[in-house]
Amino acid sequence: MALQGKKLINNPDDVVTEFIEGLVETYPGLQYLDGFPEIKVVLRADAVGGAYDKVAVISGGGSGHEPAHAGFVGPGMLTAAVSGDVFASPPVDSILAAIRAVTGTMGCLLIIKNYTGDRLNFGLAAEQAKSEGYKIEMVIVGDDCALPPPRGIAGRRGLAGTILVHKVAGAAADAGLSLADVAAEAKHASEAVGTMGVALSVCTLPGQVTSDRLGPEQIELGLGIHGEPGAAVVELQTVDVVVEHVLKQILSQETQYLPITRGSNAVLLINGLGATPVMELMIAARKAVPELQLEYGIAVDRVYTGTFMTSLDMAGLSITIMRSDENILQRLDAPTKAPAWPVGSEGNRPPAKFPVPVPPSPSMKDDEILSERQELSKQGCMLEAAIEAAAKELIDLKDNLNDWDSKVGDGDCGTTMYRGATAILEDMKTRYHMNDAAGTVNEIGSTIRKVMGGTSGILYDILCKAAYASLKQNKNITAYEWADALEASIAAVSKYGGASAGYRTMLDALIPASTVLKQSLKAGDDPVTAFIASAEAAAAGAESTKQMQAKAGRSSYISPDHLVSIPDPGAMAAAAWYRAAALSVKNKLHASES
Repeated sequence: MALQGKKLINNPDDVVTEFIEGLVETYPGLQYLDGFPEIKVVLRADAVGGAYDKVAVISGGGSGHEPAHAGFVGPGMLTAAVSGDVFASPPVDSILAAIRAVTGTMGCLLIIKNYTGDRLNFGLAAEQAKSEGYKIEMVIVGDDCALPPPRGIAGRRGLAGTILVHKVAGAAADAGLSLADVAAEAKHASEAVGTMGVALSVCTLPGQVTSDRLGPEQIELGLGIHGEPGAAVVELQTVDVVVEHVLKQILSQETQYLPITRGSNAVLLINGLGATPVMELMIAARKAVPELQLEYGIAVDRVYTGTFMTSLDMAGLSITIMRSDENILQRLDAPTKAPAWPVGSEGNRPPAKFPVPVPPSPSMKDDEILSERQELSKQGCMLEAAIEAAAKELIDLKDNLNDWDSKVGDGDCGTTMYRGATAILEDMKTRYHMNDAAGTVNEIGSTIRKVMGGTSGILYDILCKAAYASLKQNKNITAYEWADALEASIAAVSKYGGASAGYRTMLDALIPASTVLKQSLKAGDDPVTAFIASAEAAAAGAESTKQMQAKAGRSSYISPDHLVSIPDPGAMAAAAWYRAAALSVKNKLHASES
């Protein structure tokens, strides 16, 4: 019978906030933003208030990996760390709060692990921060070497190698380098690191039962840091055999994940996954170093052994190898007061809490409404008509979208779009200044963020934020500016979501629409004709997904045979609202001319 895991906690829902409170009480150089429970951000006490004169380095992700990431906040390493709930990406507002709290004129580098939730949430926060005037760069770390190169866009998972990237970037920032140079060093480090994990037990989430997936004489090879199954389950072996296998996998010439060959120099990190005694980690280190030197001809410049990135209470370890050079060694050797590097902090104890900073240009708050009905301009009337038509089309399409999604996904695409559309119709009565096209697009993104869950919600929010950033640069918005905004939105969704044309996503509708819109305008067609032509291209693009093999989203896990003749629901939804908006503009314009 499964038993609830024993843990020294209070309420399982409070473990992250109480961890943060204990951390800042232990290390006086750290503070947290006073925004519990929604906002969980640890930051350097000497880098708050927006006056920080060096590049801010921010990381984060789901909790449960302690001491990562909050334990690596300190001079010479991270400027702030953003925590989500256990194994859940932090929300966009928390990431934005961290950026606003510590980013000065030099800008901010975001370092994240390669998981879809982190990429999307940090990506949307980056776009929002850019629209507020902050200079932002992002580096994504995917150092997992356990699996062969995957199909599609998921890519390699981010593991303990991320900590070495933190150290390199933090030292570069502390040295006063520019944002571009700090980002370049972090990217170089991320491309030179590889990791593989081995588990003796499965982790137990707070308040949940302990899994019996692994038998008493079994271990898992090549697992991630969220308790997911590994690449293989094998019989318990000696640590020497395990280390030999892991090193062989990381240094495989078949996958060529690492640019390391005989004669190279490297850094070695032996990481405990949460319940592994130091004794066992040291036994692994004592095997790994001579194995690298004698069997692979690799000079080991530095060895770091300890607990850096865990999976709650999992018994096991991961091994990380990073190709080293003089600059990387200089960054790793640079002083830091980040407590988990490990170095204790010292100095006078500042107040534990720091208030959440106010956005410089916040969206309308929930209690703010338009005091009176606007007198709309001609463009404002057309924008209002387009938004209303697009939303009503999605409402009407709810059942069809759910039906398609039940065959190729999780069956809720129509319901998700319905929630967003109904909220937009409600908010447009009181919250959207239709004469301000850029501001309206931004507010639509805020509406979507509140009510639309899952990947669709955040992708559409990214779409709106990128369009807003493009549109707000122009006082007079013409069809050409709308075309540029659509192109910028597509680029942002592709950047953070990872998909592109042919991946069987909503981009397969929007990319052809953008292409035809620009071509038609350049050919001299009037804007309405160009809009209608691009809507037809969107519809054709959505229909073409029937013959595509999915490379993104939940459909990528489904046999291609089951996808034949069924369109991608996300693409169909995008084509539908786009066409409805185009037709409404055409009808509105004709009505005004007659």
